[in-house]
Amino acid sequence: MGNAGSPASSGTDVAVSMGLMELVLKKSGSGYLYQSDDLTASLYGNLPEALQRLSERPQAFEEVFGTDESARLHLLKKEVTSSGTGASTEIEVSSTSGILTYRIDIERIEDGDMAGILLVMTDISETQHRERILKTLLRELSHRSKNLLAIIQGIATQTARQALSLDTFLAKFRGRIQSLAYSQDLVTDSSWRGAYLFALTERQLSAYWPDSENRISVGGIDAHLSPNAALHIGLALHELIVNSASHGAISAGVNSLSIDCVETFRDGEKAIELAWIEHLPPTLTVCETDEQTFARTVLERVVPIAVGGKAIYLTSPDRIEYRLTVPLREYEIITRVAE
Repeated sequence: MGNAGSPASSGTDVAVSMGLMELVLKKSGSGYLYQSDDLTASLYGNLPEALQRLSERPQAFEEVFGTDESARLHLLKKEVTSSGTGASTEIEVSSTSGILTYRIDIERIEDGDMAGILLVMTDISETQHRERILKTLLRELSHRSKNLLAIIQGIATQTARQALSLDTFLAKFRGRIQSLAYSQDLVTDSSWRGAYLFALTERQLSAYWPDSENRISVGGIDAHLSPNAALHIGLALHELIVNSASHGAISAGVNSLSIDCVETFRDGEKAIELAWIEHLPPTLTVCETDEQTFARTVLERVVPIAVGGKAIYLTSPDRIEYRLTVPLREYEIITRVAE
């Protein structure tokens, strides 16, 4: 470092250089330990607290790393000594703050009177933790993506069975996929934690009832639904809304819907019941169409099976009623409206 000068200035340069090297080591989180061929630790610096005993005596390796890992590291050092080629390994160490992971880079040093092994030890615990979290998230994403694709495949199959023409299929299929997308957007915005029932209902209604001054809203408990429940309840709401927009109250421009969520029990365990009550104007009559047959399949079978609950779907000349019971594992009540 610097130009050649007097011994004093040269010594100063060396001291400054060593100080800078120590600072670099601290910033990088790495420490070093130099062992001569007799395994004596003659040089060391910036060793993490969990590894400081390694500088005391050769037996400390077994105390710090355990018998098996210490033996593995010893063999690796012998291989580096004989081949002259560096090597790296990772070792976990128990500490008061949990399991720490260190990467140990091993190099053979032969420089004048120095002959031994240099071990550079870097704490990679945080990096390993982030990698584990990332792998967990990727597995979860893969699992959820497969579930979503299965739902889409089911929608496509059922829609195709009921469609009388390609145009009919495309129109119905696009509507159902859009409904799924609405629900998925809410789930994604919550970092895959789920969606609130009120927001889910309003999002599904928005395309068919744009009257902001005469809103159709859900009452009762604003349960926070699991991702699975949000997607399937979104599909159920879509079928009810589309039916109402085609043959029911929404088609007549009448806000005669009540959507409520209340706490209940199913098989002795806590649950919620979502109730859709639609009063039909006298000018409208309920007729069983292919689309309503499909809607029954979704409402009475697909959705309750998917959430592990039960459903009732009743129609009469002046009323449509749908009740879906959802078990506790598919929702949580985070906030309650004061009575």
